[in-house]
Amino acid sequence: MEFRTEFADYKDELAFLRAYLTEQGYLYYVLDAPVIPDYEYDRLNRRLEELEAEHPEEITPDSPTQRVGGKILDSFQPYTHEVPLESLQDVFNEGEVAAFCEKMEEALGPMAEYSVEPKVDGLSVALEYRDGVFVRGATRGDGRVGEDVTENLRTVRSIPMTLPEKLPRLIVRGEVYMARSVFESINAKRELEGKPLMANPRNAAAGSLRQLDSKICAQRQLDIAVFNLQLAEGREFTSHAETLDYLASQRFKVIPHKTLRGTSEIQTEIFRINDERMDYPFDIDGAVVKVNSLSDRTILGSTAKFPKWAVAYKYPPEKKYATVTDIVVQVGRTGVLTPKAVLTPVRLAGTTVTSATLHNQDFITEKDIRIGDTVLVQKAGEIIPEILSVDLTKRPEGTRPYTLPEVCPVCGAPVVRDEDGAALRCTGAECPAQLQRNITHFASRDAMDIEGLGPAVVAQLVENGLIANVADLYDLHAQDVAQLDRMGAKSAENLIRAIEKSKANDLSKLIYGLGIRQVGEKAAAVLARHFGTLDALTAAPTEELTEIPDVGEITAKCIVDYLNQPQAKDLIARLKAAGVNMDSTVQKVDDRFAGMTFVLTGSLTRFDRKTAENEIVLRGGKASGSVSKKTTYVVAGEAAGSKLTKAQQLGVPVLTEDEFAELLK
Repeated sequence: MEFRTEFADYKDELAFLRAYLTEQGYLYYVLDAPVIPDYEYDRLNRRLEELEAEHPEEITPDSPTQRVGGKILDSFQPYTHEVPLESLQDVFNEGEVAAFCEKMEEALGPMAEYSVEPKVDGLSVALEYRDGVFVRGATRGDGRVGEDVTENLRTVRSIPMTLPEKLPRLIVRGEVYMARSVFESINAKRELEGKPLMANPRNAAAGSLRQLDSKICAQRQLDIAVFNLQLAEGREFTSHAETLDYLASQRFKVIPHKTLRGTSEIQTEIFRINDERMDYPFDIDGAVVKVNSLSDRTILGSTAKFPKWAVAYKYPPEKKYATVTDIVVQVGRTGVLTPKAVLTPVRLAGTTVTSATLHNQDFITEKDIRIGDTVLVQKAGEIIPEILSVDLTKRPEGTRPYTLPEVCPVCGAPVVRDEDGAALRCTGAECPAQLQRNITHFASRDAMDIEGLGPAVVAQLVENGLIANVADLYDLHAQDVAQLDRMGAKSAENLIRAIEKSKANDLSKLIYGLGIRQVGEKAAAVLARHFGTLDALTAAPTEELTEIPDVGEITAKCIVDYLNQPQAKDLIARLKAAGVNMDSTVQKVDDRFAGMTFVLTGSLTRFDRKTAENEIVLRGGKASGSVSKKTTYVVAGEAAGSKLTKAQQLGVPVLTEDEFAELLK
């Protein structure tokens, strides 16, 4: 489609931009063949957003601007599949594949055709279209009843919102996945921010698709591979391959597939897929063999559990032996010490493995892993190398059990074991290994809210030696910052202004920004209001802290241990000298809500959720995320869902926003 710059009116421009951006999205996300730069796409998308903001009555569900998410749900509604999403019978060796082919050929003849496809390790969904427009999408669930995740599926860029051919109804089945490259990028960012890492791409995709906030799902950059036509009103097909070709013509991202005959060809293709599995953008856990003829499928039918015309060949995890040449200890962004085994190189699942995580001391002790041992290694979920066992018959003489160090190998601060887990953690407030994570957290919106100081800028400041802790931020000069990549004088000045502005923040933001373990945003606000100054908090003994609501023994100990470290005392002294506010500026209104618990649900129009929660706390109450018999009130906004229902079942009083506002007066 050719680009245009002249239009009859705003409606003409809106229609063009939607069609043009949809076309470019198809080239980028489905065909992986972009023809315009990202900058140009973003510029045109911004223009479309501006036009739709000026004419909101013209916004359509299939507009490219509606893929960013925005709806927040209380729960997912059940969805009954008109055509069941059946699971497949698994087979695990060549003999079972041959037995399946023999059974098919006995029923269908020696010339039976099969489609062989990689089995994507993701989350199966059904997509429903009416008159060529995407109207609904749902997870597989038990095959008959799934969950309606339409709003989240709208954020998957490779799912078309409209189709070239406007069939009355079309239902397709696909596998939603997170590409390995996206998974690794997200985990790298989560590590930098001190968040728990995602286990594997499949779990990450499933968790993302079931986010109640579709904006979060949009950020996860999910993808899809469509592999079956479930229903097509107004169209007839004779083979599975024909349906996939048709779906590709309708701009779906279709699973790679080959049409073959005979056991030999099928097994050769199964092994080829396994050998080249790392060439796919998605994880696979096997190959699917399906009868190609749709009429033959009808003849064969299904058992109570599986279709008789298909099987899934499951690849066994590849296991090989390697030698542990060393054990090194890394200090993560949250201070956790993670031991890693250095291995002699071994080829597994398409890549060369040279190391494997040892998790913690308990794991090492349980398996008795020592330097010099020969160990059996596999890739967990085809991604993360793990040690399964030690071959004691090959253990060299003179080896010793391995124990983790008692001090941080990076900064020398004492190491403590988590009371609620097996992790060992560095206690150093200025440990260089935690530096980027600590500074990023300190600058985040819920902490000191320093606009423009994201992970990428923090990394540059650290790498260029401009900062070594959060106190150094307040010594920065615009001319130094302007030298960073993609910064410039104006951006540097804006950043310095944002840093200066943060000095006036309330004490609660500083407490949260320090990154004390177990102290979240709400606990920081409670501590700031209770003590009034950081000096008073620092002087408080554990016993006094445990008397404060929402501060338990573990949290109290974390606070005392942190604030009494020499590194922490030095850091706080430097922040105070820089002019950072150390006092609470928020005064409690009264105690009218003392002992009360409120739950907010639905879309609030008079308050944003955080403001409403703050108003509750300022009056001595508590804001909770779940409804129970102990809940005092539920405040219900528009489109309130399961929390409202539960409140009604339990007899918990429900307030409108107006009634809640009256309570605040």
